[in-house]
Amino acid sequence: MDSIKIGQIVNTHGLKGEIKIYPYTDDIEDIAKFKKIYLDPELKLEYIVRDSKIIKNMIVFKLAGIDTLEQTKNLMQKYIYTKKVKIKEENTYYIEDLINLDIYTVDDLNDFSKALYFGKLVNVFNSGASDVYEVKTEIQTVYLPAIKDVILKISLEEGKVYVKIMEGLI
Repeated sequence: MDSIKIGQIVNTHGLKGEIKIYPYTDDIEDIAKFKKIYLDPELKLEYIVRDSKIIKNMIVFKLAGIDTLEQTKNLMQKYIYTKKVKIKEENTYYIEDLINLDIYTVDDLNDFSKALYFGKLVNVFNSGASDVYEVKTEIQTVYLPAIKDVILKISLEEGKVYVKIMEGLI
């Protein structure tokens, strides 16, 4: 997909057509600088951002052509999207690209070919210190910290994440 979901319109702001957006990223300053957003994942329904501000960890946009409270009500609960750009930073991924990857455990750090299927990555969330990978196994749900001692390798091409289960983690 060429787009990434970056937030959801959750409320109006004022009486002149501003919308309040709950961001799906920690980097709300970057979103507040956007010059345009899209209201569909195919990037066809484009809106120009005339003004923006951050209020209490929410983003408030004034969109071109949306000038009344009545017009904003038609936008409520819609998701906002932007063009997905290739991440250049090593070991950084879009969460949507990680969801549904297969998780494999590795005992021999020099031989990933002996890795055993462990489960499927179903969610990623932030715990404050690091991201946490929620993995659904055949028997239970397991939470793995996304740290280099646990997450050894991510291969989007193979659709696999290789992990080392540290003693006491499960």
